[in-house]
Amino acid sequence: MNAREMVGDVCSLDVHESGALDSSPWCLLPKRGSSRKGIGIQFSDSADEGQEPARTAFQSELDQLRLQVEVMALKVDEQIRRAVSVLLTGDEDVARTVVDSDDEIDDMLVSLTERCYDLLARQNPVAVDLRLVVSVIRILGDLERTGDLCLRIVKLCPDQPLLAGNPSTFDLLKDMSREALDLYRLAIKAWASLDLSLALTLDARDSSMDEHNKRLMEAILALEGPMAVPIAVKTLLAGRALERIADHSVMVGERIRYMLTGDIQSLSREVGPNRES
Repeated sequence: MNAREMVGDVCSLDVHESGALDSSPWCLLPKRGSSRKGIGIQFSDSADEGQEPARTAFQSELDQLRLQVEVMALKVDEQIRRAVSVLLTGDEDVARTVVDSDDEIDDMLVSLTERCYDLLARQNPVAVDLRLVVSVIRILGDLERTGDLCLRIVKLCPDQPLLAGNPSTFDLLKDMSREALDLYRLAIKAWASLDLSLALTLDARDSSMDEHNKRLMEAILALEGPMAVPIAVKTLLAGRALERIADHSVMVGERIRYMLTGDIQSLSREVGPNRES
């Protein structure tokens, strides 16, 4: 069984207004042999007839690298779902699972980054192959930082009753949780299929998260009473983490765009004046 088959049966957990999580079939990765829409350059699963053995081996390494990024992305998806569950329910056992699983994501970051550097040193890739390896290095960083943001959320576990006690802000956190998870999954689907058109939709979708965040800030400023300050602080921390998860998802889309088109301007968002980790 290959890596794609191992992770192809992952199920999603969607957030309901009640705070419960509902299981539904959801496959993140396209099946082997499916078309990869939106690509101007073909990444083949096997070498063309007559291709040199060295090129065949290199293409195989690139394919395996992409699959390993997808596996790491699925692990981060699990972390996001768990973090959202902790935010909505205050489940301490799930919070501990998130903390314990973070080291595995960090280890994958180190291992896959070293593999990328090894490919650069041994193969001296050019053009789209070079952009693929460079994009993987940057996407790995986005995935790892998304995992760290999940840790920020679960650290609020002791304060969950405080957060849930104010519906005006907590309902907005639910909306932001759902939107952050949707954006992340959209980004990883775009990567798994190398779908340029799908990647280009991420930036537009991010405006919805920005609107949620604006409404959250307004609700925080409207808080009154003796618990207004602690509720405001904890809500702000949760909302900021969710917004940053969405931002990293958008950056994954920009990296896909750069890889497929070579348009360096697509990465200008990353060096903008408001960029944060």
